[in-house]
Amino acid sequence: MSTVLSIRSVTKTYYKPDGSVMAQALRGVNVDIEKGEYVAIMGSSGSGKSTLMNVLGCLDRPTTGEYFLGGKNVATMSDEELSLYRGRTIGFIFQAFNLIPELTIEGNVEVPLFYQGVPPAERRQRALDALKIVQLDHRTGHRPKELSGGQMQRVAIARALVTTPVLLLADEPTGNLDSATGQAILQVFDDLHDQGMTIVMVTHDPKVSERCQRIVRLADGVVETDVRQTPTRPVRTRVAEPAPQATPDSGVEPVAAIASA
Repeated sequence: MSTVLSIRSVTKTYYKPDGSVMAQALRGVNVDIEKGEYVAIMGSSGSGKSTLMNVLGCLDRPTTGEYFLGGKNVATMSDEELSLYRGRTIGFIFQAFNLIPELTIEGNVEVPLFYQGVPPAERRQRALDALKIVQLDHRTGHRPKELSGGQMQRVAIARALVTTPVLLLADEPTGNLDSATGQAILQVFDDLHDQGMTIVMVTHDPKVSERCQRIVRLADGVVETDVRQTPTRPVRTRVAEPAPQATPDSGVEPVAAIASA
């Protein structure tokens, strides 16, 4: 297997305006993640797991240490270079979905491609392909408010996949969902992993981490344990989708508005 990411002696220190140390969130973390791994990052509040996720996602730079992502040292990149590389290399999935209410499902999935300058026709086809993976290609004309929580998270997963990233980062992706819907979303992650996707998931739920191949547990800014395991997956379930809701049309198709921008 090839290494997707490698961090060496990474620290992250936050300072007060007067220059004194406010908090040392990471204290020399070393982690390697190989292609195709499914990894859970766990730890209590204040352990550094959210900071580590931000560093892995190139949303924050480490204070010291090295970070290689896809074979490139991201520490040497300018902010502009890092932003472009992040957008092409990492797919993000958040607890709060972060969908744009005014856009259709298809439009939401197209957004990362729009910022990459992908032509409209290609954007649309790639968005449809990504929605097909999460089984929502039949709802392309609907907007987020017409969807259930589970469907919105599946749109968020499609948006993360549309750039064909080498790494999928998920931050408590089932935190806003009921248990049955959460199980259905985790099945999507299981399927993506089975297809070879590299997934790193921050979670506090042991039942979620049981589905992963590996658990990296942080405590006080250091890796406390790094354990490989045989994933435990429950019997597959199917969650019924609510019927589409009728909503008045705004008069302007958001996807078309983006395409003409």
